[in-house]
Amino acid sequence: MGRIGEVQAPAATRDALARGRLRASLVPDLLVEARRIVNTVIAGWHGRRKRGIGENFWQFRPYVEGDSSRIDWRRSARDDHTYVRDREWEAAHTVWLWADPSPSMLYKSTGATVSKESRALVLALAMAELLSRSGERIAWPGLTDPFTARNGAERIAAQLTHASGLPAKPDLSGIRRFCDIILISDFLDSVEDTMAWLDVLARHGVRAHLIEVADPAEETFPYAGRTEFTDPETGEKLTAGRAETLGDEYRLLYTARRQELAGWCKRLGWSFTVNHTDRLASEALVRIHMAMTAGGGHAGLTAGHAGPAAGGHAGRISA
Repeated sequence: MGRIGEVQAPAATRDALARGRLRASLVPDLLVEARRIVNTVIAGWHGRRKRGIGENFWQFRPYVEGDSSRIDWRRSARDDHTYVRDREWEAAHTVWLWADPSPSMLYKSTGATVSKESRALVLALAMAELLSRSGERIAWPGLTDPFTARNGAERIAAQLTHASGLPAKPDLSGIRRFCDIILISDFLDSVEDTMAWLDVLARHGVRAHLIEVADPAEETFPYAGRTEFTDPETGEKLTAGRAETLGDEYRLLYTARRQELAGWCKRLGWSFTVNHTDRLASEALVRIHMAMTAGGGHAGLTAGHAGPAAGGHAGRISA
């Protein structure tokens, strides 16, 4: 039986930045009919339409006694009512970004176009590019504090290039209420461990968006015959005499893990998206944009493609 997958070398961050910028440039065209991206992405993804301090006109509204807003006499002269001019509130939103650096992300099957790590970096840097372009503050836990810059994606890429010893799971306790965080991983740890790690975000009132990056072989489990599986985290090996006999139970466990995590996110008002490495990265960007502009709502479980009825994962194991 031919090779189904292998562990890839870590992706070059600069290459991932270039691919991320390409994906970011595609998003406005993909969403022009759905979410008015062309006109709103520069002004800010969240469309914060409320009265406040800012330069842009928002609306005229009737004057009420004691109103501190300035009367617009030109508009008021058109009829018998007195109007005030409201400006739109403008304030940069803080969005934290994180892509899983753990060894399991280096897996790539022959059915995938890129490794999971490469896809995760492209997604994170594409989001950084879009958010920076729209004037939002971005940050990477354990790497940068929140900052605003037009070249935000490039700055994060440079930090990642020179960073050493980044933890597999950063401390999220410093992220506070009213922020968003985008977490990109294969989420192959036990659901209990993932929930325990992310619980601090729920307690702090942070809105999270989880993107599960999945290789097609991890879902379909196409292995047969004598197969040796290696845990990329610990190096432990498991040899199966007839790997195909494990397929049904494997897919059942994989599906249960994903559904439980997605259901937990939905109850918290978070979004959960699956992006497959044999599909376009831009599909995940579309879904995350819609989740972030949903006015505090959540996107529930969405998938990059229909795929099999189940998914597949038996720990962090590659063959």
